[in-house]
Amino acid sequence: MFRASFRGTFTNQRLISLRKASSLSAARERRAPIDVHPEVEDALATGKPVVALESTIITHGMPYPTSLQMAQSVERIVRSTGSIPATIAVIGGRIKIGLHPAELEHLADQRSTTTAVKLSRRDIATAIALKKDGGTTCCSTLIFAALAGIKVFATGGLGGVHRGGENTMDVSADLHELTRCPVGLVSAGVKSILDIRRTLEYLETLGVPVVSYAETHDFPAFYSGRSGLESPWRVNDPRTAAHILHTHWQLGMSNGALFAVPIPAEYEAVGSALQEAVEQAVRESEEKNISNLGKAVTPWLLNRVGELTQGKSLASNVALVENTALVGGQIAVEYAKLAGDRHDQDVRQTLHSASDATSSGTTDDLEGRPVQNTPLIVVGCAAVDITSQPLTDSDLGHQSTSPGKVFMSLGGVGRNIAEAAHRVLSSYSSEFSAATLLVSPVGDDSFGRLLSEETRMLGMRTDGLISVNGGRSSVCSLLLEKSGGLRAGVADMDLVRNMDGHMAREFILAYKPKLLAVDGNLSPDTLKVVVSECLRNGVDAADNISKYSEPTSVVKSASILPAIAGNLDQLALAPIAFASPNLLELAHVYQQAQLMDLTSHDRWWQVLDGLGLGSKFRTDLHLLSRRDASNHDTSRGNLAFLVEKGVAQMAINILPFFRHLVIKCGNLGVIVVMRFTGDDAAESSWSTESTNHHRRCIVSHSSTSGDIVVLQHFPAMQLPSNASINTTGAGDSLVGALLAALVQSPKVFHSAINLQRTIDIAQHAALLSLQSPLAVSPLLSSLHGQLSH
Repeated sequence: MFRASFRGTFTNQRLISLRKASSLSAARERRAPIDVHPEVEDALATGKPVVALESTIITHGMPYPTSLQMAQSVERIVRSTGSIPATIAVIGGRIKIGLHPAELEHLADQRSTTTAVKLSRRDIATAIALKKDGGTTCCSTLIFAALAGIKVFATGGLGGVHRGGENTMDVSADLHELTRCPVGLVSAGVKSILDIRRTLEYLETLGVPVVSYAETHDFPAFYSGRSGLESPWRVNDPRTAAHILHTHWQLGMSNGALFAVPIPAEYEAVGSALQEAVEQAVRESEEKNISNLGKAVTPWLLNRVGELTQGKSLASNVALVENTALVGGQIAVEYAKLAGDRHDQDVRQTLHSASDATSSGTTDDLEGRPVQNTPLIVVGCAAVDITSQPLTDSDLGHQSTSPGKVFMSLGGVGRNIAEAAHRVLSSYSSEFSAATLLVSPVGDDSFGRLLSEETRMLGMRTDGLISVNGGRSSVCSLLLEKSGGLRAGVADMDLVRNMDGHMAREFILAYKPKLLAVDGNLSPDTLKVVVSECLRNGVDAADNISKYSEPTSVVKSASILPAIAGNLDQLALAPIAFASPNLLELAHVYQQAQLMDLTSHDRWWQVLDGLGLGSKFRTDLHLLSRRDASNHDTSRGNLAFLVEKGVAQMAINILPFFRHLVIKCGNLGVIVVMRFTGDDAAESSWSTESTNHHRRCIVSHSSTSGDIVVLQHFPAMQLPSNASINTTGAGDSLVGALLAALVQSPKVFHSAINLQRTIDIAQHAALLSLQSPLAVSPLLSSLHGQLSH
């Protein structure tokens, strides 16, 4: 028996020895109000190119709706290069690194954001404290891009030394920020309303590289490709520009670089006329003392230039911003290639472990108050996964170390499922940010502290993590071959296997969840306690049979059967509401049920007889087995395995133990087998459904008991042909998405339409995690938005 303490709070100590904290993770440790868009987070975590974009041009630089159209166009252009756009802003006092479409529209529509402020370094903290909306200037965008580890930032024009700045000391904070932030700023030079000569001289004093991105050394002047001044350096291809930034990183230099991109040639002709308007606007500003208005000067001048040119300056402004976005995206792609496998393993680790709470809620919302509404509890394994991979297989010598890569991430079946459910639920509404509770023992060691802290940084609850005095946290250490195949591994799961079921029982009694999920790492004795407590409290128990790469997963798949055997006499319904085995696990559960004589139990015979499955069901099954497994890939064969390997027979034979089976068949898709009885059968829409081979669905109605049996095949979704595959958490993500659907609608399986949508969502979640190096893809946090779009 372990001595344990339930913890709602935990140590703030970080495992610096295990990974170097990035600026972003350090800020999040201090609970900074930062939300990273899931797509941006995933890109940064997986080494994809990202381009930062400012938002002052949206809130203050252009009129609506041009501002919105420009912002949307710029993001599309960045995407066209293969990069991910990250428009940066402050909304409601929270820093946003990457915006959702609705947030972009909110900022652009000045009718709804009349109080949006223009944010430089000096304004950030005050605006956040006052819960303001704000557009980020070059200065503040540089700060947040550097904080997130984004290496390229595309904008229209850089601020600089204002005309007469030698007397007024009016110098943009943009210039100094380039000395602090290791980011490549891509712009159409310096705004032509400024003193370009003095700006270049000041940049030289500050030690900021100025590079013309052109065929000549000419330094552009915003509306014109030539200012009459020259840059000390020039490049004309994205690879060389990226190499400059990469060299900065290699040398540990903290400054950025300015890449000056001339406006597209077709707009050069109107440049001189626009410059005349600029000169007039500057004269007027001096005559009207506008120059004394501080940060309001630039918006006034740009607006006045637009008036004087009857909108021609606005067209040029949009064109030069779109052009810098194109160049910025190309540079970011080349930088990602140069960074390669490196892409700061520190950033990759910390961005995963300090995963964004944008769509997932924030930990600030959860602290300092009891959380009563807990519709979903997941009881299972929370582990640290350590993966080692040599550079070549020949490096794996005996009794020696080998050069290679070592990765660390959070894992464990229960933890993966809980994270996936948390992310999917939170993608629907922030009301679900505290809906999922992971209950798992962790040791009072370094790994246990890591699990607790990283779970909190994901925006998830930690009050279910049980600190076991003297216990070793669950750790799985894997040695991979160069190809990625498993060579050997050690899994230390004793803490979970020896978990006292009464620990979980306390949480069931305290929170009375609607749904409880368990994974097969738990011992049969623990599962007995958990299942019995659920049945006493009217909680549906959803059993996810463990899916591991090791052969032992098949053995663990039958751990739930003793709990079923102990409750089979007491219930009219099957003891377990949902189970999600793969094909091998299904076969093992069926075989073990036979060995335990469960298929000789009176209750088993009663249920099977009541199903009334006869020749029509067998005929329908044979017809279904002739269908291709995939709608797109005939090489996957047909569904003959349903009959030839006895998959349908085994599934039907364990329906007395599991009401609904979601059978994971890998690239052959998903098979759902369900039994509805009594009122459920009468009230379900399946009562009016019949077999539909076009929908790959067999429906059988018993004339004696009224039971309904449904067997339906859902083809696997297509993976992109060039996708990298990581199966670590795909199945867990599918289960987490199913649980999220059941939390929102407990009878979601009772309707053919809702079942189709639910399986589609679950497969989409699995697909996202298949393409992520992380067990659970951060993109699940925006799953609802993706599907709605």
